[in-house]
Amino acid sequence: MLLSLGQSAIWSVVSLTAKLTAGKPLASQTATLNPATSARPYLDLTNQLLGIVFDLIPVLLVWYLLRRDDMRPGRDLGIDLRRPGFDIGWGAGLAAGIGIPGLLLVYAALQLGLSAQIVPSGLNAYWWTVPVLILAAIQNAVLEEVLVVGYLITRLQQIGRLSVPLIILCSAVLRGSYHLYQGFGGFIGNVAMGVVFALFYLKTKRVMPLIVAHSLLDITAFVGYELLPDSWLDWLRYHP
Repeated sequence: MLLSLGQSAIWSVVSLTAKLTAGKPLASQTATLNPATSARPYLDLTNQLLGIVFDLIPVLLVWYLLRRDDMRPGRDLGIDLRRPGFDIGWGAGLAAGIGIPGLLLVYAALQLGLSAQIVPSGLNAYWWTVPVLILAAIQNAVLEEVLVVGYLITRLQQIGRLSVPLIILCSAVLRGSYHLYQGFGGFIGNVAMGVVFALFYLKTKRVMPLIVAHSLLDITAFVGYELLPDSWLDWLRYHP
């Protein structure tokens, strides 16, 4: 975890602390999810693609560790294509059920001063911007759902010392913690999402619908922010 999302959680705490001590309201500050790395288009594209690839390396490590312990990650964690209808159907349902209340939470947290203004994309408009945002959304989904749900819950169950509610809490709080850079609203919303996703996994033993749901949520946020007119998104911005 310290190679990936655990490290992100620590940096998120540092980022939130910096925002809270910046001498201005949290809601007047921004948290950019996909920032540009260079003003040079193809250097930025290279950096974005390398970032996506390197962020997926922990998933390969998880796969190796499970295989080393005589497990079948694809089948045992439900990361395969055996049930496409189930995965897509439940994934879309979870995305809708979480996405709509999530927008209301973002708005409420911003108006209450509990969150920074979330900027889903800081990329400049190039031919490759939307494809890269879609790839970034899928990468986020694969990394988070495999590690925070499939792998973490599996390992905690194997340890055998934690009750089911505590396992769910560990998974959900970890998910919320690496979103703290967005503010307290991002933490609360992602903890709630983590509880729902952990319960779903414990019931079905399939990570794939969670990857579908998470991908749909992030693609909608990233690409929607990039393509929709500013006037449509104005209600999600802070107005002092």
